[in-house]
Amino acid sequence: MKFKYFIPLFLFVLIFCSCNKEKRQAKKDDDIIKKYISDNHLNATATGTGLYYEIDAQGTGVQPNASSQVTVAYKGYFTDGSVFDQSAATGITFSLSGVIQGWTEGIPYFKKGGKGKLLIPSKLGYGTDGTSGVPGNSVLIFDITLLDVK
Repeated sequence: MKFKYFIPLFLFVLIFCSCNKEKRQAKKDDDIIKKYISDNHLNATATGTGLYYEIDAQGTGVQPNASSQVTVAYKGYFTDGSVFDQSAATGITFSLSGVIQGWTEGIPYFKKGGKGKLLIPSKLGYGTDGTSGVPGNSVLIFDITLLDVK
């Protein structure tokens, strides 16, 4: 009789602990991003999802949406300045629907020709698992230039 209550209770505790862990990581990422913004005297805007962006040049061309094909020149690095990825000056072309959530959300703030920064919390980047060259729970910074929108 007591066993039938164990499984629902166990599932509740598991879900509760998982949610708390995600909230703690989100808070940690936000603190890291805010410190980076302060230390580097940035004028970044928060989106409410954990993403921050700074527009250095808005651009004057077409503004993409989350499913646009774009060409972006970028440099990706950690808050300590170490670079983990970088494109050529000619950029790379891809669909915004096929990249990390921070890019899908952040790049549409720019118009073609726009330049700036995306400051991406781990949940909008590579999450808890990370990827080659990016450890799990990493805050990512990207300098981007939006070269083209299709």
